[in-house]
Amino acid sequence: MTGVQVVGLRGDFTFDEAIRHFSDAGGGVALLDPAKVCGKDHVRSAVMHAERAFAEGTNRSKTLLTEVILYAACERQIGRALRKMRPPEGSHAVVAVVIGVEGDLRLGELGAERDDALCEASPAKAEALGAEMFCGILPEEAVLEQLAMVDLMKQRLTAPIRPTSKGQLYIGRIFHQLWQAQTLPRLST
Repeated sequence: MTGVQVVGLRGDFTFDEAIRHFSDAGGGVALLDPAKVCGKDHVRSAVMHAERAFAEGTNRSKTLLTEVILYAACERQIGRALRKMRPPEGSHAVVAVVIGVEGDLRLGELGAERDDALCEASPAKAEALGAEMFCGILPEEAVLEQLAMVDLMKQRLTAPIRPTSKGQLYIGRIFHQLWQAQTLPRLST
């Protein structure tokens, strides 16, 4: 996962101008709606899962950046992921996942200022991604769990899930039973 930068950006630039700026710098970028980015680890985990999917041949998309968006959205359908994570039209704030550009991103040339506060986690962001908020679970942790479920959803469509140990199978069954019975405690919002 070298050469990946996750930055919040504010400024008077368009979606297409931002894409062109980072492409001209020799890299690629996925622009995400900051209302659905629940911490930098959320995005870094999405990149890690996307890279692994390509390495293992389990990717659903043709490009790494689209696969990153798929995981960041906690979705298994590309169209839904793209709609969920695209910044709103006319938005002057985005979270950029920049791949392949080392060092200075030359944000001044884009007319952007860095604002990493856009990446901060919150319960509202976690819920926007479909993460269930259980007692004692931080929003970013809930989203990381939801993101990891994308791999399980993808496996479920292509092959049976094969736990690596009897302990994992047992824990998975208990969690599934509790989930089905709706007995896991939930945070009130």
